[in-house]
Amino acid sequence: MISLREAVIVEGRYDKIKLSGIIDSPIIETNGFRVFKDSEKLSLIRRIAAVRGILIFTDSDGAGFVIRNFLNGAVPKEQVKHCYIPQLAGKEKRKAQPGKEGLLGVEGVSDEVIIDAIRKSGAVIIGEERNAHREITKADLYSLGLTGAENSAKLRQALLKNLGMPSYLSTNAMLTALNCLYSFEELNELVKSIG
Repeated sequence: MISLREAVIVEGRYDKIKLSGIIDSPIIETNGFRVFKDSEKLSLIRRIAAVRGILIFTDSDGAGFVIRNFLNGAVPKEQVKHCYIPQLAGKEKRKAQPGKEGLLGVEGVSDEVIIDAIRKSGAVIIGEERNAHREITKADLYSLGLTGAENSAKLRQALLKNLGMPSYLSTNAMLTALNCLYSFEELNELVKSIG
């Protein structure tokens, strides 16, 4: 498993599942073309890019390039790196038919192809060490009252609103975003200020 400084932006859930077994870095889904009209998701991506940079890792088909170009225009160039997989013919195992262009997407290529593409992208690969700050865990969310308590949903919504994050983030997506932007200590102070 390789660890990256940048957060990785992918098109969808299956890409995220594939990469989560290879890289140790936050992975954010655009939900395909939804990102074009989702101002909250775009705002979150911009904030993450400003803090740690992003690595855009979309499929090598036409749709992937449309999403890549949109994000490239929406985020300052110095905060963006690009990861390209080769255009390989084939279909993903879970699909009955190949895609429109007959190319494998991120989820369909081998781990070796993905690692090679990441190395060529110029992304910052970190050794085994973790970020300087302590990572926020699900247990921390529980201890702070953001999960598992009577008013957890209300507190989460207040926190997301206060931080200018999308209101629909699941607990897991919120945890990923928080770890991109804040240390545990900062989160603790934020929750105290809201609570």
